[in-house]
Amino acid sequence: MRIIYDRTTLADTLVIFGVTGDLAHKMIFPALYAMAKHGTLNVPVVGVASSEWDLVQLRNQARESIRKSVEIDDQSALNHLLSLLQYVSGDYNDPNTFKALKQALGDAQRPTHYLAIPPTLFATVIKELGATGLANQARIIVEKPFGRDLASARELNRTALAVFPEDSIFRIDHYLGKEAIMNILYFRFANSFLEPFWNRNYVASVQITLCEDFGVKGRGAFYESVGCLRDVIQNHLFQIVALLAMEAPAYQGFGAVHSEKAKVLQAMRPLHPDDVVRGQYTGYRQESGVAENSNVETFCAMRLHIDSWRWEGVPWYLRSGKFMAATAAEVLVELKPPPQKLFDDSAAPNERANYLRFRLSPNSALALAARVKHVGKEFVGDQRELFLLDEQPAEETPYERLLSDAMAGDGALFTRADAVDAAWAAIDPILDIPRTVYSYEQGSWGPKQADALFSAGGSWHNPIPMKEKK
Repeated sequence: MRIIYDRTTLADTLVIFGVTGDLAHKMIFPALYAMAKHGTLNVPVVGVASSEWDLVQLRNQARESIRKSVEIDDQSALNHLLSLLQYVSGDYNDPNTFKALKQALGDAQRPTHYLAIPPTLFATVIKELGATGLANQARIIVEKPFGRDLASARELNRTALAVFPEDSIFRIDHYLGKEAIMNILYFRFANSFLEPFWNRNYVASVQITLCEDFGVKGRGAFYESVGCLRDVIQNHLFQIVALLAMEAPAYQGFGAVHSEKAKVLQAMRPLHPDDVVRGQYTGYRQESGVAENSNVETFCAMRLHIDSWRWEGVPWYLRSGKFMAATAAEVLVELKPPPQKLFDDSAAPNERANYLRFRLSPNSALALAARVKHVGKEFVGDQRELFLLDEQPAEETPYERLLSDAMAGDGALFTRADAVDAAWAAIDPILDIPRTVYSYEQGSWGPKQADALFSAGGSWHNPIPMKEKK
């Protein structure tokens, strides 16, 4: 479902705004190194930032960030990357910065601009790119968060669309570049056995958990401005919901996938305060950059409904948090029990019905749970998993894949404006209302109040990332 582009559509320069920042240091330079190793980076890379650096300092920063991330096992690829680097220093609010950038670009005709900068600067840079003529035949990559509520997302879209056409705007969510996330789409529509029971008649509930066993890692000031709901659920988890819940695309092309995902997000019932539980780990208020009386959530759980023919009445439970008991991401699709209880152990207490389990990280795996009879005359048994571990060590990293795709004009793994709008519309009713934030201990599964979201006696599935259940 990918489009092959001719050479005339490929970007001839990559411009990175915020090249001296944390994102470039941790993610972008290692991705560029991987692209250089794989022979997919052969254009100038122009860094732009307010830091008063020179090219030597930028190259040293690139080398150091790569060394910290991966083993440098291809010196010629590293040298190739360093030779492609250029640097423009200046204030984003100063038009002279963009004039200097235009001069640095020289004869480039199809630049790709990457906004690895704070969201408050997105509109400023986009407008200046338009005013300087640097948006002509160009593409722009915008890091999340794309807005902080429905109104700001719509305003940012208006600003971007006034300068760039929709098919030249790449709203990046690195989660969509993960191999395990892409496999959800493939698994859904490459296997015929799934479709008959993938609906409200057979699915009892769906759970998605994305948990981390560490805190904000010195990014307290950033987290104070977003919180878990904006940082993870509105984008990462909603995108997983869309892939799981979407109808089959009408044709082979990423435009059809985007349309079906947008329909799912548009069908999400706007959240009510009773559908959401927020938490904050003990010790968060002592983090650098965090207010002494902070009410920002580091944990968020919700009960979601999709008002569509396929999913009417099926609850979706989403959960994410910092300093939880494990670092993992997992989906559990629990099926309804058989309609007739033929065996004495059919209604085993505290045991789930059959389910499908998608492990998304730290490794990629798929499991199907089914009951199996014990040896003997008695018709009793237990539930066991058919487990498939799908590890592919040579796979591309998300940022390598997404950078390569954006520079080629392939929008398959990016988010369209209508999907962003619909995702914000679902959570907008609860963003600014007064809220209770419950405390939870580091290393736990979050506040106990989140259990109350299961109105029918269900319970959370807690991922176990390293050792599978026997």
